[in-house]
Amino acid sequence: MIKKIRRNIFAISLLGGLLISVLFGQFAAFAETSAEVRQDTLRLHILAAGDSAEDQRLKLLVRDALLREEGAVLTAAQNKEEALRLANAALPQFEATARRTLREAGCSAEVKAEIKNIYFETRRYDGVTLPAGRYDAVEITIGAGEGHNWWCVLFPTLCLPASSEEKALKAYNARERQLVAEDGYEVRFALLELAESALESMRGNG
Repeated sequence: MIKKIRRNIFAISLLGGLLISVLFGQFAAFAETSAEVRQDTLRLHILAAGDSAEDQRLKLLVRDALLREEGAVLTAAQNKEEALRLANAALPQFEATARRTLREAGCSAEVKAEIKNIYFETRRYDGVTLPAGRYDAVEITIGAGEGHNWWCVLFPTLCLPASSEEKALKAYNARERQLVAEDGYEVRFALLELAESALESMRGNG
C-alpha cells in the first residue's frame, strides 16, 4: 500500500514537473518574441501639459499636426535602425511643428522632442497588441508634461494615415507578426506584464 502511494506521488510529481517545464518553455518563447517586438518598434509618445480639457485638446492638435506634416519622415525607413536615425534627425522639425501648432491655438507652452527608452504597459492599437516593456520612443512633451499621454507606433508605421496595418506589420518577422496581430495570449501578456513591471520596479530602486 505504502509503495503504491509512493509510486502515485512520484507519478504525479513527474507529471507536474513535465507540465511546468512545457509551460515555462512556452512562456520563455513568448517572452523572447515579445523582446523582439520591443526591439523592432519605435513609438510616438505625446505628453500633455496637464489634464484639463484644454490641455488634452492641445495635445490632440499637436498629434494631428505631427502625423499630418511629419509622418512621412519615417515612411522610407526599411528597419528600426533607419527609423531611429531619421527620427533623430527630424527632432527639430517635430518641435517646430508642435510649437507652431500650439502658438496658432493661442498656447505659449514650450515643447521638447527627444528619443527616449520608456516603459509601456501592454496596449492594443488598431487590432495590434504590443507587450509590456521598454521601447524606444519619440517623446513630445508639452509644458510640464503632467497630463495623460497619447501614443502610437511610428515604426512599423501603424499610426500614419497613408499606411495600412497589413503593410506595416510586414516589418515584423513571422513570429512577431503572429504575436502582435492575434488574440488568445491574454494570460501570457498578463504574466509578461507582471514580470516586466517587477523588473522596472527593481530598476527604479537600483
